[in-house]
This record gives sequence, C-alpha cells and structure tokens, in this order.
Amino acid sequence: MKQDETLSVLFVCLGNICRSPSAHGVFRKAVAEAGLGDRVSIESAGTGDWHIGKAPDRRATAAAASRGIDVTDLRAQQVTPADLNRFDYVLAMDADNLADLERMAPATGQVRAYVALFGAYSANYRNAPVPDPYFGGDQGFEHVLDMIEDASAGLLEEIKARLS
Repeated sequence: MKQDETLSVLFVCLGNICRSPSAHGVFRKAVAEAGLGDRVSIESAGTGDWHIGKAPDRRATAAAASRGIDVTDLRAQQVTPADLNRFDYVLAMDADNLADLERMAPATGQVRAYVALFGAYSANYRNAPVPDPYFGGDQGFEHVLDMIEDASAGLLEEIKARLS
C-alpha cells in the first residue's frame, strides 16, 4: 500500500454493548500507540438492534478503564449490508455473528471486506469465539479483554504489514 492509503476495521458482536465496543477501544488504543491513528479507522456494530444509541455496558466500560482504555464515547449501532463494502475488515466475535454477516452478503458473495472471526488473529486463543459476557459476572469481561488484546496484537501486525 502507498503511504497515504488507509484501512478500516469493523468489529461486530450481537448488541454492540460488550464485546465489539471493547474490541473497538482496545484496538483503537493499540493503533494509536503504533502511530497509525491517521491510517486506520475503527468502528463497532451489532447484528441486533436492541441497544442502538446506547453506551457500552457499565461492566465493559469499567473493565476497559481498569486497563487504561476509554470506551465512553462509543454508542451502539447496527451493522448493515453496506458495511461489507465500506470496511476492509469486518470481524465477528463468534460463529453466530459471522453467519449473520455472511447472510448479509449479496448473492454474488462479492464484498470488499475480509469477513472473518476476530479470533483468527489470536495467538493464544486461535479461532476461539469471544464469549458474550453479558449474562455473567465481572470476571467474564476481564476474560473477554484478555482475548481481545491477544487478537488485536495479531490484527495490528497484519495491518502494519499491509500499510508498510
């Protein structure tokens, strides 16, 4: 890629209040620390519409804040079929969300985005789904962040290679 080119990433979970905004915040911080904030755009969305316009779950916000990650500016939005052509990467937190994204693709299957499980970038949790912590305790949010940080490191390495 040329020095002025950019890449875009969309993280997707079910309601866009736990896992995907956590991934959004973690990856945004990693991209900024790598000095690529002007070359990588990041968003998050949910396949469902229940939480549109709402802030991330307070437990996700607290767990992220304990690691120096601020997600308080994020608001839930719903993924659309157009997003598959608006982003370079559309990364699902689990197989159900991935299947929902694949059903959104046009009949030709031709989309701009690389649509995959976010866990494909993980070294320690290779291809594992990022579990939904919503109905569990606070420890679930910590585990989700561990998984997200690991996968974010792998994704960042790929993006750095593409941008260099």
